[in-house]
Amino acid sequence: MKGTHKHYKWEVLALLWMAYLLNQADRQVFNTVLPAIRDSLGIGDTEVGLIATIFNLCYAFMVPFGGMAGDRLSRKWVVTIAILFWSVATMFTGLATGVVMLILLRSVATGGGEAFFGPANYSLLGQYHTDTRARAMSIHQTSYYVGVILAGWLAGYIADKLGWEYSFIIFGAAGIVWGIVMAIRLKDKKDADGQLEAEKPAEVAKPGILDGFKTVFTTPTALILTVGFSGFIFVITGYMTWVPAFLQEEFGQTQAAAGFNSMFWTYIAAFAGVLLAGTLSDKIAVRDRKVRMVIQGIGLILGAAFLFFVNANMTLWLIYACFAGWGFFRAFFDANIYTVLYDVTPSHLHASCSSALITTGFAVGALAPVILGAMKESMGSLSATFPVLGAVWIVCGVLMLIVSRTHYQKDYDKINK
Repeated sequence: MKGTHKHYKWEVLALLWMAYLLNQADRQVFNTVLPAIRDSLGIGDTEVGLIATIFNLCYAFMVPFGGMAGDRLSRKWVVTIAILFWSVATMFTGLATGVVMLILLRSVATGGGEAFFGPANYSLLGQYHTDTRARAMSIHQTSYYVGVILAGWLAGYIADKLGWEYSFIIFGAAGIVWGIVMAIRLKDKKDADGQLEAEKPAEVAKPGILDGFKTVFTTPTALILTVGFSGFIFVITGYMTWVPAFLQEEFGQTQAAAGFNSMFWTYIAAFAGVLLAGTLSDKIAVRDRKVRMVIQGIGLILGAAFLFFVNANMTLWLIYACFAGWGFFRAFFDANIYTVLYDVTPSHLHASCSSALITTGFAVGALAPVILGAMKESMGSLSATFPVLGAVWIVCGVLMLIVSRTHYQKDYDKINK
């Protein structure tokens, strides 16, 4: 059976890698063509930011249900149906003619569909990769970087040539094709007894919707990881929503150029950073597990430093250098998110705990687009918002360094007695 072959775990990584690439590319399409949507539909920056905020709130609200589904049902089918659902919604977003349709198709339908993907995606990958978990998660995370770079350039190019509507239609169609591939090739992981997680006795296999939250919020390491993740997502959501517009408005770049430059320099550096951080994490954690969280805290603090320098008075190459430095160190956090979480939470609750982390993070992150949009309208420029984003990361980084020393090993020992 190919599902039990010793190399199949790497095929699972490849399948989920591409699915996650399309997941992140789908999100970046909106950010890249945001100015074109705004101008075409005649709406303001605050309204555009509100669309992105509602997307993240819908995503955050639905993630607990996605986590429960990932722990109760076939993870293969949860992730496969999710990619098909959000891809169809993305295609129809290209037909939107006003704010209400954008909110319904982009924020509600697309956000709701993507919410079921994340928890089952990470927990399925974690099931197949145990001793190679941080490395697999790091490789998996590179799909995020490739996805936003690809979408940043290609969505802008399509919008410049055909119109912003076709960016959504084409990326949605690609997701549907990959969903069909996953339905054919992806397999659920069985335990040593040949049993699926969802087939185990009800008292073990069917956690309640709040069980993940209870575990995360009563485990100090998981709680502070969630605080750090919330600050992490707040900064990234604000950055990815508004930086393409920043380059278009302050430097006169086209949609394709701004979409590419806002993401390429950041994520080509992050690609290198995540592989380095994941490899170091797996090697050093053999002797000292808390190093995973230490790497995350250092990444946030060093990444924040570059945000304080970004402003419209800099040359473009200095701005790109700041984007790259920020991206390289943000990857230190990326590489260890779910490895840290799974270190300190029980395996049968991994999808539910993932959903608690994601829900909290995106509920906080959802505020960034509308807050930055309002600041932009009141100040006339995005430049003043970058130091604010940097300060958020510094606070989160310091908290993670403290808790890594005081609680990480204790929480790990409780789960792995």
